Amino acid sequence: MTQTIRAEVMTIGDEILFGQITDTNTQWIGTELTNIGIRTIRKTSVGDDAGAILDALREAHTRADLIIITGGLGPTKDDITKKTLCQYFGVGMVRNQQALDLVTSFFVKRGREMTDLNRGQADLPANAEYVQNDWGTAPGMWFAHDFGDGRTVVYVSLPGVPFEMKSLMTNRVLPRLKTHFNPPIIKHKMIRTVGIGESFLAERIEAWEDALPPHIRLAYLPSFGGVKLRLTATGIDHATLDRELAEQVAAVMPLIEANVFGFDNDEIETVVGKLLQEKGLMLGTAESCTGGYVAAQITKNPGASSHFMGSIVAYSNDIKTGVLGVDPKIIEQFGAVSEGTIRQMAEGCRRVLNVDVALATSGIAGPEGGSPEKPVGTIWIAVATNNGTAAKLLKLGQYRDQNIQLTSNYVLNLVREELLKISNKE
Repeated sequence: MTQTIRAEVMTIGDEILFGQITDTNTQWIGTELTNIGIRTIRKTSVGDDAGAILDALREAHTRADLIIITGGLGPTKDDITKKTLCQYFGVGMVRNQQALDLVTSFFVKRGREMTDLNRGQADLPANAEYVQNDWGTAPGMWFAHDFGDGRTVVYVSLPGVPFEMKSLMTNRVLPRLKTHFNPPIIKHKMIRTVGIGESFLAERIEAWEDALPPHIRLAYLPSFGGVKLRLTATGIDHATLDRELAEQVAAVMPLIEANVFGFDNDEIETVVGKLLQEKGLMLGTAESCTGGYVAAQITKNPGASSHFMGSIVAYSNDIKTGVLGVDPKIIEQFGAVSEGTIRQMAEGCRRVLNVDVALATSGIAGPEGGSPEKPVGTIWIAVATNNGTAAKLLKLGQYRDQNIQLTSNYVLNLVREELLKISNKE
């Protein structure tokens, strides 16, 4: 089998470490490298400090076949990537005529005066191969360095501006990396679960996981309300890997099918939306503790109007009783956070909005408002359909934002489960 190619992605700039900008480059680069069969083993962020950059480069070359660097290629004094690379490789700086011509053309076309600082962007380390940047003045650079230990490590230095970096990677760097390394094929398959913890899931599928072949790896990716199971297969043939991944998914599904809501990039709200469309049904929401968050999740996707009617944010008991028709005696005797209340909220929402399916949420999201009988994180959810009303008690944690997001995921999954019991409308 073709040898695995290991990559390290290094971002340079104090602004990243200070939290002044969000580093989206490493995530994008990691995805693109995976798509061509190169495995990213580490991502590093380094400030505008030559010593720190040199240390990071010296460490990286001992474990990686490819090092991709972004940032620090601008015209100002704090852009030190090129000078530091000269120091690292033990070479001087030379002016690249092709780079100078491109920088000159860039300023001429825009009717702007070019300074010596701008001309200096055409100065590259002597051992660099110029990678033309058609979208800015900062140069791309390619280095293939033999350390004398039988390994030649490739370094690619790119601008930190995301659209310039992406254009260079897509049009110039990725095709060359494929030719240079001839990497193996890497394919991922994601199984999306909800309503089950990582440890319980791992215990349930332990025997299946232990039987996976060496070239297929499993990763557990916990998220709000569930766990993503990522299968990663490495090989040399697309069709074979696709078939093997499909076989492994088919083998594990009987063990976890009740908790699987989708695959790959599916989100619970889009899965529910597709089910509603397929069955020709309309949904409404009655939300108390989630305050409209569930409706926002549903309507963030285009086309939601085809299956979503509207929402009633019944935050006060007056709205629960006056609009949704919840019996005041139920609230008085059992409270707003109770099975009786949540069932009547869902049923009232279905009636008031004249929808086929209605969901409801009511609980103590926190951080205050709990009691010994009903601590923070006590939340009831319900879904009403023509088949009846299903209700469930959730016992969540102490954090408000997390409780709201988890409740949304759990109630949408309850909608999904109830929809699967309903036949499509003729």
